[in-house]
Amino acid sequence: MKLNELKPKDGSITGRMRVGRGIGSGKGKTSGKGQKGQKSRSGVSIKGFEGGQTPLYKRLPKRGFNNPFGKKLATISLGRLQEAIDNKVIDPKKTIDEEVLVKAKVIRRKKDGVRLLGNGELKAKIELKIAGGATKSAIAAVEKAGGKVEIIEAKIKGPSKGKTAKVQAKDEKPAAKTKK
Repeated sequence: MKLNELKPKDGSITGRMRVGRGIGSGKGKTSGKGQKGQKSRSGVSIKGFEGGQTPLYKRLPKRGFNNPFGKKLATISLGRLQEAIDNKVIDPKKTIDEEVLVKAKVIRRKKDGVRLLGNGELKAKIELKIAGGATKSAIAAVEKAGGKVEIIEAKIKGPSKGKTAKVQAKDEKPAAKTKK
């Protein structure tokens, strides 16, 4: 074999199709586009278009509500917390906060806070400092074991962008402006 004898495999390279060159070519008139208008343009696909009929996504009913101010909380049960203490991943003598839980891989990430659930049994005396809250049964179980739960205020992400908004009661009238 010589360099001047090299050539691509038969059928691997085809010539460019010359479109719009008469009926006899097989690609004349519409050049393989099919028709006129929007569908003949390249890159156009009308997703969800059903020929003027009301599309399926509009026929289906709407359900639910997405609260823009709602907090997304990571949850942890007392049983999972006790399991981490038994495996010596968490030190019960130190204050347990969200960073400690993430480092110990008890929760994946903090999100907007951590919520403590009362599932399982807690034997160790622990001091928790979390944002997000705890159920009444969880607080009772921690206090029964001789521990303490401190709930701190979390920074809310979203429309308020970390700022605390001043909320006015419905019955309360706005303060009257005085002229000076």
